[in-house]
Amino acid sequence: MASVDLARTLDRRYQTYFAQRAAVPFAVRNGDGAPPRVLGVGDPAFTIVISDPRGAKALAGLDQFQIGVSYLRGWLDIEGDLMAALKVRGMFHDRHPIAWLARFAPALRMGGAEHDRRAISSHYDNESEFFLTFMDSRHRCYTQGVFARDDEPLEDAMTRKMELALDALKVSPGDHILEVGGGWGAFAEFAARRGVHVTTLTLAEESERYLSDLFAREQLPATVVRRHLLRYEAPRRYDAIVNMGVTEHLPNYAATLRKYAELVKPGGHVYLDALAMRAKHRVSTFMSRYIYPGKSSPLVLHAYLRQVARSPFELISVDDDRHNYHLTCAEWARRLDAAREDVVRRWGDPLYRRFRLFLWGSAASFDTGLVQAYRWVLRRP
Repeated sequence: MASVDLARTLDRRYQTYFAQRAAVPFAVRNGDGAPPRVLGVGDPAFTIVISDPRGAKALAGLDQFQIGVSYLRGWLDIEGDLMAALKVRGMFHDRHPIAWLARFAPALRMGGAEHDRRAISSHYDNESEFFLTFMDSRHRCYTQGVFARDDEPLEDAMTRKMELALDALKVSPGDHILEVGGGWGAFAEFAARRGVHVTTLTLAEESERYLSDLFAREQLPATVVRRHLLRYEAPRRYDAIVNMGVTEHLPNYAATLRKYAELVKPGGHVYLDALAMRAKHRVSTFMSRYIYPGKSSPLVLHAYLRQVARSPFELISVDDDRHNYHLTCAEWARRLDAAREDVVRRWGDPLYRRFRLFLWGSAASFDTGLVQAYRWVLRRP
């Protein structure tokens, strides 16, 4: 049984948090076989299992970040519906002003572009084979698909996304596209196989290696350049630009739009998509420390569109992708869970747990509306 003090603390917070929202019953128990303590009424949606006193301390502190760290280190575990657990994480506070300031200090010290390179590498320079355990097997796309129905295979949703993006760019065989953020070659391969030339930018060494091998092996009209967008000097203007999921890592919207205007031909289109929030830099401490360190921030659509209005670009369309991103993250999380044994054997339990929290947490955030997502198209007249 959880300690009396812990039980009282959780009871008080539970009653306060769920006073004006639909209550979600859950249980807490020590890993010693003692009966769990159930908070709320009804069958628990999930059970928090305490396996170390440090996990109990994190729970008693009602600290969202420390609870996440305790899960990473195996001091706490979650049995049952992890997404349901992550939907109620607002019950725990996330007040870490020093950690928030620490996100931006390195960028001031080493310069924005170099800081971005290191921050991106900390996430994307895990082995490509790790990401391939949960991404779609057809395109290896690390952004949201576009689903025709909720139970559609992820691979088909990703193909539809590639088709929509390429159609939106209004390009023809022989044209040349600049891609911001190459990932694992989803869009570059799709476009190149249709006769379109692609130059793709990346900051991650592992991505550069993977893409170079892919383009050479498949003899695709595509090139990878390891360079920050804002430092990239192109030998020519491009017919179009595509940016799938990188706007979050380019929070200076005015500078980014100026660069697009410099790089795309008059009449050229720019396709973009990104996850979004209503306020800039309102990222959880856990996310900024363990998932995307640094100054990356979800898109703030109204702030972005203000900068579009001051730029040479026309806004052609905006589409809501929140439910699509929820479905994508939930399927990634299910695939990661299915590959747990192999992932833990090859890369260790901490990496599995970190990405499990990230993917199920993202699915929960999109489902509840805490996080949004959009795709939009610009045109330079």
